[in-house]
Amino acid sequence: MIAKVAISLGMSLFIPLGIALGLIASQSPKEIPTGGGLDFSRQLTAEATPLPVQATSMRDGFPLQIRHLEGPKGAPLVVMVHGSGWHGMQFGGLARALSPLAEVLVPDLRGHGALPGRRGDVDYIGQFEDDLADLIQAYRKPGQKVVLLGHSSGGGLVVRMAGGAHGALLDGAVLLAPFLKYNAPTTRPNSGGWAHVLTRRMIGLSMLNMVRLRMLNHLTVIQFAMPQTVLDGPLGHTATGAYSFRLNTSFAPRNDYLADVAALPSFLLIAGDQDEAFVAHGYAPLMQDVTNTGEYAVVPGVSHLDIVNDPNALDLIQDFLREL
Repeated sequence: MIAKVAISLGMSLFIPLGIALGLIASQSPKEIPTGGGLDFSRQLTAEATPLPVQATSMRDGFPLQIRHLEGPKGAPLVVMVHGSGWHGMQFGGLARALSPLAEVLVPDLRGHGALPGRRGDVDYIGQFEDDLADLIQAYRKPGQKVVLLGHSSGGGLVVRMAGGAHGALLDGAVLLAPFLKYNAPTTRPNSGGWAHVLTRRMIGLSMLNMVRLRMLNHLTVIQFAMPQTVLDGPLGHTATGAYSFRLNTSFAPRNDYLADVAALPSFLLIAGDQDEAFVAHGYAPLMQDVTNTGEYAVVPGVSHLDIVNDPNALDLIQDFLREL
């Protein structure tokens, strides 16, 4: 009788494990069309004169690459979190524009930029949050307020940070066209052609992680349609075209993304009505169901990437920082 029970239990575990491994093995990265969905041309122009880069050591000794603008005495600390596939250089213009009101830090998240460590990968799920906490603790002065500003997936990471173990570090947040979740009503299919998800592999790895089997979390689960003009240009070596399961998971709010949204401190959300990846008018009705701490703005005529350097968005961010 005991042997039959043991066999039955073993089969009940073996079958789902076999299904998960089969899903993972059935799909591999492949060449995808470049340039889908997002126009990087003006981003590249904005990045022509990059800010100086220096290294700050994380808890594991990793030299995280950052840009630092001192700002005036008593100003808040603003940490800018870039979007998927790119790096902190996208914030060069915005960082300079905000520096009269704030001390500004602009990191290249681990796995990104010119010195990524392992490009497109991290060591464990949640490492981005630990890195941001280390960065804040390394630079924050006594009594200084902290604002996380994130664009696209970077905005999703800000939301994740608010709902996680380090959420108490935040006094405010600025979300520029944030990614909330693949199944959120604000997300267009495949983020407007930018993201190509290895869906079967993602499902299989999620199944393994449910039973704490993480040995395959380094596998690629998403690829990006990075424009060929970027890949062939002088910054091509800094682009990141694919993410592992553990990095991709670390970059987004948790499955119950509205719980992370509900944990946000005072925040400002801005999106352009020409956003190719997300539905700009969908944020307020979705998020207002779980939080009353936010302000929302939809800027006419502005695309997903261009919201970062839009003058109307800058005015709104400056007002938010003054009122914090």
